[in-house]
Amino acid sequence: MSVGVKIKRLPHGAGLDLPHYATAGAAGADVLAAVEKPVIIAPGKRALIPTGFSIALPPGYELQIRPRSGLALKHGIVIPNAPGTVDEDYRGELGIIVLNASEEHFTVTRGMRIAQAVLGPVVRAEWEEVDDLDATARGAGGFGSTGH
Repeated sequence: MSVGVKIKRLPHGAGLDLPHYATAGAAGADVLAAVEKPVIIAPGKRALIPTGFSIALPPGYELQIRPRSGLALKHGIVIPNAPGTVDEDYRGELGIIVLNASEEHFTVTRGMRIAQAVLGPVVRAEWEEVDDLDATARGAGGFGSTGH
């Protein structure tokens, strides 16, 4: 299944591929860094990486921004708010917040696959205030309370 998403290339995104799926079975589309010069991220530090495009999502959808497993494993590069959510009414440039969780400097270069984007439907809750909630076996047990 595919859903149309309008995308606008920004001037600093010229010459870069738009988000694209690496394989026919890929859930996430690769998003490239539209940096004009290399960005060096020190260990433990964050950077906002431009993508060179903005989008218009169809009503009822969000775009989730997720880390690339290869960058996470090989270089400790993660998305600190993963998954990051792009709302359907946002029209600004898509920026990727990256965190260097390694002990070495990491350099982001132009055209580098910096994240992946997954389109998904949004179901909105209708909040209903009640006096009591149904009882369950777990109850109010929190983190680790199930023993697993």
